[in-house]
Amino acid sequence: MKYIVLILIAVLTIGIASCTDDYLETTATEFISADRMEEVGPYNPGTFDGLVRGIYSLMIQNGTGGTDLDHDDFGQKGYDIYLDLLSSDMALSGYNYGWYSDIARMTATTDNTNLANYKAWRYYYRIIFAANSVIDGLGGNDAELETAEEEYQMGQAKAMRAHSYFYLANLFAEDYEPSAMILPIYTDLEQESQPLSSAADVWTLIKNDLEESVVLLDGFNRGGELHSVNKDVATGILAYVYLTLGEYDNAAASASSLIENYSVIPIDKVAGGSDIPRNAYSYFDGDGADWIWGFDLTLDQGLDLVSWWGQVDYYTYSYAAAGDPKTMDAGLYASIPAEDVRSNQFVNAGIFYPLNKFYDENRSPMGQREVTSDYVYMRVEEMYLIKAEAEAFADDDVSARATLKSLLAERIGPTMIEDPENPEELIVGTTAEENLAYLDALSGDALKDEIYKQWRIEMWGEGKSYFAMKRNKATIVRQGHIDFDGVEIPYNDDRLTFDIPQQEIQDNPHITQP
Repeated sequence: MKYIVLILIAVLTIGIASCTDDYLETTATEFISADRMEEVGPYNPGTFDGLVRGIYSLMIQNGTGGTDLDHDDFGQKGYDIYLDLLSSDMALSGYNYGWYSDIARMTATTDNTNLANYKAWRYYYRIIFAANSVIDGLGGNDAELETAEEEYQMGQAKAMRAHSYFYLANLFAEDYEPSAMILPIYTDLEQESQPLSSAADVWTLIKNDLEESVVLLDGFNRGGELHSVNKDVATGILAYVYLTLGEYDNAAASASSLIENYSVIPIDKVAGGSDIPRNAYSYFDGDGADWIWGFDLTLDQGLDLVSWWGQVDYYTYSYAAAGDPKTMDAGLYASIPAEDVRSNQFVNAGIFYPLNKFYDENRSPMGQREVTSDYVYMRVEEMYLIKAEAEAFADDDVSARATLKSLLAERIGPTMIEDPENPEELIVGTTAEENLAYLDALSGDALKDEIYKQWRIEMWGEGKSYFAMKRNKATIVRQGHIDFDGVEIPYNDDRLTFDIPQQEIQDNPHITQP
């Protein structure tokens, strides 16, 4: 009987429900009960390791948003695309197949019957319930843990719960208004339907979970398993939380602790190209000293067209190559100076294709059919931007300029001009140091605006500039988009934030139609 229960746990945790009307349950019926977990755990402490691994599997598997056929339902990286399109840094430059068109047109986010709202809601709450199954099995939120292994398991589960609530709080609330009622909170498996909690309570849970995780994960060595949350990952998420809450000293300190441990990708590898055989940000192929968190994809995961690569990469069998390219906003591209090597990550063909940022190593159009190119979730470059933003908002412009300059020193090079004595040769017109000197004149709002722009350029395609847009209360102006081109859209426009899905309102008696 013991072994049957163990198998059941694995199936329920890792298995994927896959039908379009498989809506979020008001109780976590797809996970084993807390009582059963306490019965099983002592027989096999490795059970909880399996459950934690199951959480990470949810991040890359198809159908985790509750659908069977939707090709934008493939875990975390699918929502990264949602967020880049809503921030307008990414343009959907073709509507031939229709995936993401209602996000790009901002119609999904104003219609709570649209499945985009449901998929995001279900995906993150599914991870929350999976994390709660580990937490409950280890004895609950305030358990007295007896071994380092239990601490590491608890630390990972609480960090993943916080990570999911962080995304939910950003996706389903227009901004951080402490008194706004935004989300139901679930912290154990025995809770039934919960009412909406205030933003203050949600963010307090996120912060507390992460601060506990940082302590619990001290000493945890994940080895080569980049998908596992270790102390650095928890610290990185916590840095985002501190920044959102205006705890700028804490944000800068958390980011600084990671900057010390990782290396920014160097300027000669930023733009990829034919002389770099692998995507410039690949962790497992030797160029990823900047990666803090990601997923080493292999053939075992079975990813193909339904993946981030299948939506964005021209060199993968993809919608991007077949007629639905995801490109950079034309105005954002125009803001990148020629001496910034990131301008070479995008190829101008009337629209700005990201051919030299992320790409399959073989660089053959539509060549990668079975995806083995890796997923990135967090890079150290984000920590430089967090630190610089925190310092700028704390009115420490000197430190903010220095932090930003230390990142851009690996992005902005010299300006090359024709040698007047030999036109076939290029010589240095202005040095990299001279090209970086513009930062010295920036302060106040101008400096904050520059840091926000660098978020948009550096993190294109990774879903992070959406958060920066909300933190900076920015107004976006689309350029080179099919829809709403040239239209000003403020950060708190209702179209930029998801609606609580209709099915949740129907199933949860504590939530009413707005």
